[in-house]
Amino acid sequence: MEQPLLSGEVVEEKWSGYQSVGRSGSFNLPAAASYISADDVRSASTFPSAPYPSLSFDDSAALVAPLDPLDQAIGYPGGFGEAYGRNNVNEIGRHVLDEVEIRQLLINHVGHRCCWGSRPARRWKICAIEDCNVYVGTLETFLEERETIREMEPYRGGKIDGIDKGPELGLWELDLRPEFPLLFVPHKETRSKIPHSEAIDKCSDCAGKGEIVCPTCNADREPGFYKENQMFKCPACYGRGLIAHQDGSDTICKNCSGKGVLPCATCTSRGLVKCQTCQGEGSVLKRSVAIVKWKTLLTRKVSAASSAASVPEEVFHKAKGVQLCNTQAYQCNPAFFADSYFLNKFSSDVIGDRSPVPPAARIICERHAISVVPVTRVTMAHRHRSFSFYIVGLSRDIYIKDYPKQFCWGLCCCFEWLNI
Repeated sequence: MEQPLLSGEVVEEKWSGYQSVGRSGSFNLPAAASYISADDVRSASTFPSAPYPSLSFDDSAALVAPLDPLDQAIGYPGGFGEAYGRNNVNEIGRHVLDEVEIRQLLINHVGHRCCWGSRPARRWKICAIEDCNVYVGTLETFLEERETIREMEPYRGGKIDGIDKGPELGLWELDLRPEFPLLFVPHKETRSKIPHSEAIDKCSDCAGKGEIVCPTCNADREPGFYKENQMFKCPACYGRGLIAHQDGSDTICKNCSGKGVLPCATCTSRGLVKCQTCQGEGSVLKRSVAIVKWKTLLTRKVSAASSAASVPEEVFHKAKGVQLCNTQAYQCNPAFFADSYFLNKFSSDVIGDRSPVPPAARIICERHAISVVPVTRVTMAHRHRSFSFYIVGLSRDIYIKDYPKQFCWGLCCCFEWLNI
């Protein structure tokens, strides 16, 4: 279990003036927000004019994918500004590492590298330990995108669902509640036939005849005109009907049975072949199909001190940190921290970088979170040489770019391929 950000009376005093206080994963919404069930959210897709409501339902677990427990650490939406997060590790409830623990973490990390020597990790002196917390902001925009395509298949008779059964439904009038996924899934796609959109048409490729001109023996003919009984010279005997042998004798060509010519291999010299579009039926069944895609657009932003600027941002995105806020709404607004201009601006920057929404899509829900990732920069030295590494996140992952004792010789990829 993670420890509170501030303890005892300090918590009560510090957070009493905040707009909303709650565990991460809760939904910070106005007091006037009405109760909305999971079925209400799904049913919103039925009404094209009504946007999805703000999600303030108690049974949100049915719609929201579960979060990692570490991601739900401490969720006070305020108070970690420049006064609380920049350089003081104790303020985020993290155990302060001593030199023995730091060295052991590095030794364990080096031990998993087949070509790294352990002497620097064991023998070199730790000459500097610097805390440089990093702030990570995310905005997840969950979208539903719909588009219509026209499908066609040969019509072989039977009843159809046409306009005589009722008016064709609009694209956003389709009831897709059974297909609605968990909120913030990366991607889901489904296809759905639009009711009353079927129609029977004459095949345009064959003009309703079910056959088209043979493209082999009538390739040079004008559309609609063809010639029957066209024959081709036998390629085995070159039209002679006989096969010559080295002793001067001739035998009848078995390929053409001595005729010297062969019929068209595609249409047997009929001049016509079956239309592949309608499969010889002459008619096609057309319908409208809705392609519906749900996806999550992710906007991420990192604010790191200069001492941690050399670490790739992807390292911080993967690291476990302490959530300072986690809000969810139809469209998220910047978070408000009563005593931190820095975090207010950082949240505004994340919201301002929202990914553009495609014209054929609409926003269903957004989720905005700001976390602080504890980072410790450690510098080790020996004689006139030194190197630095970083201990990142609550899980204490090691990031090191230039370890001083590596014996790779370009063979690491070979060892990885051999599973050594």
